Amino acid sequence: MTQRPPIKQVEVQIMGQLYTLACPAGGEDALREAVTQVDAAMCRIRDAGKVKARDRIAVLAALNIAYDAAHRDPALAFRNSSFGAAEGEHAHAESLAPDTERRLRELVNRIDAALADDRLL
Repeated sequence: MTQRPPIKQVEVQIMGQLYTLACPAGGEDALREAVTQVDAAMCRIRDAGKVKARDRIAVLAALNIAYDAAHRDPALAFRNSSFGAAEGEHAHAESLAPDTERRLRELVNRIDAALADDRLL
């Protein structure tokens, strides 16, 4: 039977809110790097001013990070843009194929519509 590595509790801050997260011992640096990326993505979306609800900001940040992870091609330089930004604020959106940009916009619009139905937002 394989023994699992011990789990550590790490306290982090994302958009000013404290979270206690579990991670395998020795994985703290990787977790903190991920938290830094999530915090930066969420703060960019919040600071753009169009989105106020934390849940919606989190979904948009997750989409940005997932897109970046799936398309690590440095030529796209998509890391500095944000789907949560207003139309025309995508610094590198011109790098995307028109169909890809359209499909991503449709996905974000569907997520926005679904989240708008949640009266808690």
